[in-house]
Amino acid sequence: MEYCKRCVYPANAKPGIVFDDDGICSGCRTFEHRTFLKHQVDWASRRRMLKELLEEYAARQRAKGNPFDCIIPVSGGKDSHYQAGVIKREFGLNPLLVSYNHTFNTPLGIRNLTNMVEKLDCNLVRFTTAPGSAVRMAKYMLKKVGDVTWHYHAGIMTFPIKAAVQYDVPLIVWGEEGFSELVGMHNLDDFVEFTKKKRQEHSMRGFEPEDLLEEPDCPLNRYDLAPFFYPTDEDLERVGVRGIYLGNYLLWDGRSQTEFVIKELGFESAQSRDRTFNIYGKTDDIHANGLHDYLKYLKFGYGRATDDAANEIRHGRMSREQGIDMVMRFDHVRPYDMDIFLDKAGMTEDELLALVEPMRDPAIWEKRNGGWVLLDDVGNHRSDAGVDRARLPHVENWRPFDPTPSRASERFQEDGKQTSYVIL
Repeated sequence: MEYCKRCVYPANAKPGIVFDDDGICSGCRTFEHRTFLKHQVDWASRRRMLKELLEEYAARQRAKGNPFDCIIPVSGGKDSHYQAGVIKREFGLNPLLVSYNHTFNTPLGIRNLTNMVEKLDCNLVRFTTAPGSAVRMAKYMLKKVGDVTWHYHAGIMTFPIKAAVQYDVPLIVWGEEGFSELVGMHNLDDFVEFTKKKRQEHSMRGFEPEDLLEEPDCPLNRYDLAPFFYPTDEDLERVGVRGIYLGNYLLWDGRSQTEFVIKELGFESAQSRDRTFNIYGKTDDIHANGLHDYLKYLKFGYGRATDDAANEIRHGRMSREQGIDMVMRFDHVRPYDMDIFLDKAGMTEDELLALVEPMRDPAIWEKRNGGWVLLDDVGNHRSDAGVDRARLPHVENWRPFDPTPSRASERFQEDGKQTSYVIL
């Protein structure tokens, strides 16, 4: 397996990554342009563009007597706090916060969502899926596409668009464009916006609810799938729905933004994680999300720590060697929330692994003597030719994230085990 000579991503990274002649991945090159070659991006000009765009949409809404200037899809995590804080406090808009509740919540996530609404004094519309529906969808989509969190992605990428139509709010403000951040799918100059095509191909794994209902063995019905039916083209055109990404207009850095929202908005970080060193991301839906990341490892041989280490390396906060250490420490770890999911789903671990078995990538996994063996890992590529040449300059001495400014007083895993599948 080929690994990026700058970060830690493998050549089979999803949803697709390419390496240039220097062995550097497309995600690193996109990051380099955005973050280290700042003189090539006029961020002050982009902020002005954003201000003008927001003011234009706000003026239209107020002219027709609509109380909501834009919609912000939120979960209560660090990005949600930052998005809503910037839009309301810096640019002075009145957003409608829209959230999809997958029901696999943590107490920490519920506290953070409540905190965000209270601190920013925002209206929130939240759709809560029936707990039984959530379990049925998780089990079926595990079998179908190897993902127990399909309904997470389907909900957050569909319900805000339904709300935009229902409340007649054309502008939806998303945070970062994730695939550009990870694998460099889009150039920063593209000003890529939300599309139904991207939602369908990636978030929905190619399956609309209508498709699932046609499957002869599908246990789901329209009630289960209610929040995932996309609005008609006629409704979208009538309202003029448009989704923009703040990451195209503001220099995006999750760690710095987390430190900001902890200080300014009281965001509460986790205290520890079992599958990565990043304790401030994915805090709102960690039940089953650890399993989601573990399934990625079982299928493709890398997991959440790879994503987080690549991000830190690209920001110049971590050396490649430190990133490799983190990947080797965390990516293979079986998450504790796997047991929570198995209990709720009425499955055994062997049954779950049997469903994943045909999805394993043969480029990285091989079955020997009845067990699966990883053929390669980034730990074998510490000293590949070209690594020193690809290295970023001025790498800082990496330090673990300090959550002490937050209100958390107990370890996150213990906190999460107290109450599982909480509904708000």
